[in-house]
Amino acid sequence: MKFYIEYDIPYHSAVTPSLTDLNSDLPVLFPYPRIYPEQYDYMCDLKKTLEAGGHCVLEMPSGTGKTVSLLSLIVAYQQHYPEKRKLIYCSRTMSEIEKALAELKALMKYRSEQLGIVEEFRGLGLTSRKNLCLHPSVKREKSGAVVDARCRSLTAGFVKEKKERGEDVESCIYHDNLDLLEPHNLVPPGVFTLDGLLRYGEQHKQCPYFSARRMMSFCNVIIYSYHYLLDPKIAERVSKELSKDCIVVFDEAHNIDNVCIESLSIDLTEDSLRKATRGAHNLERKIEEMKSSDEEKLQNEYQKLVEGLRQADEARAEDAFMANPALPDDLLKEAVPGNIRRAEHFVAFLKRFIEYLKTRMKVLYVIQETPPSFLAHLKDLTFIERKPLRFCAERLTSLVRTLELTNIEDYQPLQEVATFATLAATYDTGFLLILEPYESEQATVPNPILHFTCLDASIAIKPVFERFSSVIITSGTISPLEMYPKMLNFSTVLQESYPMSLERRSFLPMIVTRGSDQQTISSGFQIRSDLGVVRNYGNLLFEFAKITPDGIVVFFPSYLYMEQIISMWQGAGILDQIWNYKLLLVETPDAQETSLALETYRTACDSGKGAILLCVARGKVSEGIDFDHHFGRTVICIGAPFQYTESRILKARLEFLRETYRIKETDFLSFDAMRHAAQCLGRVLRGKDDYGIMVLADRRFQRKRNQLPRWIADAMTDGETGLSTDMAVGMAKKFLRSIAQPLPKTSRELSGGKGKDSWSLQDLENVQAERRSRRGEGGHTGRDEDEDRHHDMQGINNQNGTGNGHVEEIDRALEPTSNYMRNGLDEFDEGIDDDELMRMEA
Repeated sequence: MKFYIEYDIPYHSAVTPSLTDLNSDLPVLFPYPRIYPEQYDYMCDLKKTLEAGGHCVLEMPSGTGKTVSLLSLIVAYQQHYPEKRKLIYCSRTMSEIEKALAELKALMKYRSEQLGIVEEFRGLGLTSRKNLCLHPSVKREKSGAVVDARCRSLTAGFVKEKKERGEDVESCIYHDNLDLLEPHNLVPPGVFTLDGLLRYGEQHKQCPYFSARRMMSFCNVIIYSYHYLLDPKIAERVSKELSKDCIVVFDEAHNIDNVCIESLSIDLTEDSLRKATRGAHNLERKIEEMKSSDEEKLQNEYQKLVEGLRQADEARAEDAFMANPALPDDLLKEAVPGNIRRAEHFVAFLKRFIEYLKTRMKVLYVIQETPPSFLAHLKDLTFIERKPLRFCAERLTSLVRTLELTNIEDYQPLQEVATFATLAATYDTGFLLILEPYESEQATVPNPILHFTCLDASIAIKPVFERFSSVIITSGTISPLEMYPKMLNFSTVLQESYPMSLERRSFLPMIVTRGSDQQTISSGFQIRSDLGVVRNYGNLLFEFAKITPDGIVVFFPSYLYMEQIISMWQGAGILDQIWNYKLLLVETPDAQETSLALETYRTACDSGKGAILLCVARGKVSEGIDFDHHFGRTVICIGAPFQYTESRILKARLEFLRETYRIKETDFLSFDAMRHAAQCLGRVLRGKDDYGIMVLADRRFQRKRNQLPRWIADAMTDGETGLSTDMAVGMAKKFLRSIAQPLPKTSRELSGGKGKDSWSLQDLENVQAERRSRRGEGGHTGRDEDEDRHHDMQGINNQNGTGNGHVEEIDRALEPTSNYMRNGLDEFDEGIDDDELMRMEA
């Protein structure tokens, strides 16, 4: 379908639109004959964000075509306006990247069919060498690290130089062939999926990985993992040439703060320090060998380091061996300090630093200190200054390149030490060093670990917000929206959560707070092991196993609690009862075991009897696996998925958030628990033709339902909260009976068989005309359009009786809750103390 979106004067923008803008509606080609109301509204808000030149946070219901909506709007925007801003689309997993590439390919095919011409357009995905390698012997390696090392040994710049000098060295023909092609035309225009890129590389004998890397600056759309943009150690190599006017999208971004923190956190152990020492000794030996064979190279490196890191790093583009944290520009222009310019001096410097860290590991009590405190202690004992530490990571990279080393996995622990030194010397705030001598409180044998943990998620993402004019953070479960701008320290032009328009109710969310015996159920610390609570949880699962067709997915707060409760169910004979109805399978920390359990689960669901999969709320299954249609008819969250608040790292982060961003500990912990619970619930609903039951089984969910995504909260009436097991089972039976009935004939006739949960082109044009008439002839603002949108959605939902007409009732029901928060308390107060937060605050 083809439709137009009007130019909207952004109410946050100080930019005065040109006459061309005001007279220019954006034509959008959407590759389906019908469009969901929320898809259209999502596109309108995306367009507003691009026109305002700012950032936004958008929450789109699961299974409503978020990816195709986003790609349709942005590609239309690129093709309509002459500057053609590049789209950088970041997602989390390989499956999501491949899905986005397939959607983009289908969209461009549709556009060419409708326009009658093939547009000049390139779309590529980028993933690791292991997934894109064609070299016969290298691609057989199972480890990604080994593939990387062998690839570098065949493609490094010095290998090419040796070959040009006539030396007999092994190289990669696929990589070498790229030098024979035009740099801007390594792959023809079009959209290549990862499989398509592999096939093209095989046909033309050229490396898919380096083809994609070199073509990034010539692409209209780039799709890759978060880490290529957020992890400064990778982004500096892969994404440094991208221009400021790029449009950046972080999809499935509900955990983006954790990705930022992990990218700048390092753990050092005694074993890693021993390996780092071995790496330093190996470097010394290599330096001596080079001195005897080619001392001129070392001398040339020394001269470049005198001029500054920028000059020393010219050759760093695609054969960079080691990843380094991002450094400020002024540091790159400085001359490297004299005491680490010479290779042998630098290695001696590193060895001294490693020995200091080994002595720090010998303490038998917990130490927490800031980077300035650590550096002051380091200087007092070893006379090591701060400045040379800042250059450690880059200096090591330069030395490894000069020595022409390819087996850099041997030097990985040494690189971690150098990265730690650089980060500790670069950042005064937002980081903390925590030295824990024992693995647990009960352990008696020391096994020390030094955590250099990042507390401020905004440090890693700050360069992205500063560099790119429009950054879009979007997901199906990203409520409450206002928490992300606070945590990541950025301002938005727009924050919006969209309701889900449905022809009839296709999912039933419920909050169960009591068992059949009316005993309160919760995974709270005080009562989680109570036999009555465990029995009630088992009875809840048993009752739903009896009535649910096909698959049930159950989520627990942690592996430890899941093992404990399964063991108690086994002893009480509850599992034997459940086995009469469904097969039981369990997720484990082992990836292979979990994959086997998933495969068996899907086979059981396909066979017709169904199965139950027991999982963990922060595990692999809750984040990356979809249970569409018969693979997931019911999802049950047993307990609220709080983090373990006795973790020293979490305590430090909570304190940092409170002092820096005024985010209370209870607010963050309940937000974090609810986003993971919502992520679990969203696993079972993967489209409007899907249906399922969502059960939140914990008394603490009762007061926190306003932190659920809007599309779930709107569908939950007051009568579906505070339920006992018997009431929940009764409602589930009624829902399953109703969903089994065909749509009323009148509904099908009114909508051509599709229902008012989607619009034809005529429907859409009618809605647009109605919105224009409500705004009147005197112009409008973005706020007016928001009101129009809610009016339209409310009317549709009430007309179809989906249950979403209870929005006003819910708002009224939540008024006391809002007052409760304004009084400085939190609705999860009962639940936080189970993790002893009250003692922690005291």
